[in-house]
Amino acid sequence: MSTTFRGRAVLAGDVTGAALVTRHPFNTLASFIKCLTTGAKRAVCSDQDNTDLYGKVLTGTLLCLPQTIGSTVAGLILETAIHKDVAPAALLFSESIDTLAASGAILADVWVGKRIVVVDRLGPEFLAAVRDGQELWVHADGTVTIA
Repeated sequence: MSTTFRGRAVLAGDVTGAALVTRHPFNTLASFIKCLTTGAKRAVCSDQDNTDLYGKVLTGTLLCLPQTIGSTVAGLILETAIHKDVAPAALLFSESIDTLAASGAILADVWVGKRIVVVDRLGPEFLAAVRDGQELWVHADGTVTIA
């Protein structure tokens, strides 16, 4: 049985893949800094404070999160991760996207021509329902279906 949630498509697109879930706010700088400073080909979460994600591969996942936190460099970090092809394939927010995450994803789309799908306002029920590894279908209209 599948469950569908309706959010707001910030950067629309269709993508299918495995969920990676955190119920803690996502610190963009702490999560990507090791990957971006070492030139790694994939991002492994380096934020030791995020017990849901620490040590897990972020690249290519459908990252399910409540919101992002961190310094004002977070937008640039996200844009760089997208540019270097080490970012998640989608960011799926239970809450409204913050301005720093929005700026990073939009700048990558506009400046670099690389888009990741971003959907926000999926609601707390979304994070309560989704689990690591579950197959998700994300549609351009902002709906997300959990297999």
